Amino acid sequence: MESKLYQNTKKTPPRSSKKFMNFPMVPRVVFGKGSFNQLGDILMPKRVHSEAPFIFLVDDVFENSGLERKIPLIFNDQIIFVSAEEEPKTYQVDALVNKIKKDFSEPPSGIVGIGGGTLLDLAKAVSILLTNSGCAADYQGWDLVGKPSIYHVGIPTISGTGAEVSRTTVLLGPERKLGINSDYTTFDQVVLDPELLNNVPKDQWFYTGMDCFIHCIESLNGTYLNAFSQSYGEKALELCKEVYLGDLSESESREKLMMASWHGGMSIAYSQVGVAHAMSYGLGFVLGVKHGMGNCLVFQHLSEFYPEGVCLFNRMKEKHGIEFPTGVCAGLTDAELDTMISIALSLEPLWENALGKNWKNIITPGKLKAIYKKI
Repeated sequence: MESKLYQNTKKTPPRSSKKFMNFPMVPRVVFGKGSFNQLGDILMPKRVHSEAPFIFLVDDVFENSGLERKIPLIFNDQIIFVSAEEEPKTYQVDALVNKIKKDFSEPPSGIVGIGGGTLLDLAKAVSILLTNSGCAADYQGWDLVGKPSIYHVGIPTISGTGAEVSRTTVLLGPERKLGINSDYTTFDQVVLDPELLNNVPKDQWFYTGMDCFIHCIESLNGTYLNAFSQSYGEKALELCKEVYLGDLSESESREKLMMASWHGGMSIAYSQVGVAHAMSYGLGFVLGVKHGMGNCLVFQHLSEFYPEGVCLFNRMKEKHGIEFPTGVCAGLTDAELDTMISIALSLEPLWENALGKNWKNIITPGKLKAIYKKI
């Protein structure tokens, strides 16, 4: 029987003409000191059979460490140690995928990434390329992945990047630095164990933490801001202030930064980042500057765009005695500077979030070149 509301009209129910982003979230997360010890129990129901291994991509700083000995290997599981000294690259993803396919006759049960943003991004990308044909560079962009990835788990050992919660895996490709942004990128499971953050070097702790802080500043000051992203961004910013300007114990600092990273990642999931991230992509591609440091090197010169944020940033830097390298761009040729500028300007959603739809009337290649030359 037809609904009375539409009886005799033969029309479909009215719909809003506006489309809202229906983005994925991590479906399962475990948090707590020592939660890493539950990893074996978490993975067991996901094992396809004894010949389908779990592949653990692990930061090589943990080789021959206590953490390595705690990884729950059974059957023909394999650990692959990967250096995180450089930004993750598309050819690394391709090489890892080819190795896994060569070493095993059966597809893996899943991929587990253990490390900072580099390892988490590699784990996400490898899980995608194991079920999608072609090369990693083919999927750099927005919503280019056609098939679901295999099961994948993220376990951060340093906090700030938000890679554990985002739908993006940022890679240096042959032509650009750009993420694989897709609904299939997000981890199926995340393990947040604050004990894994022990012994992180101070400068690395600062650079990755500032990645989170800058996420918040760019999201909260962006034109894409909405109540969803604002709620996460404000909480992440509050936590960053506690960690970098407060007087916390080491244990409290680790826990709060881990939560700041999570909330900071969520804050940009339904909005975007801005000027610092766009320009840091150019630094990363041309000079190989790591993401967290690249954001810091740029952000210090962005008072025009984020005056209050830069003021807070400088207070944090001073309190922790962090010194940035200088003259980073001093020896660049005009061609190299032009490449950096081209990469930065290609990230149009970031600029629109930062400055609005008329951003091209505000940002020029000459303006970007002047900022890069200060670094």
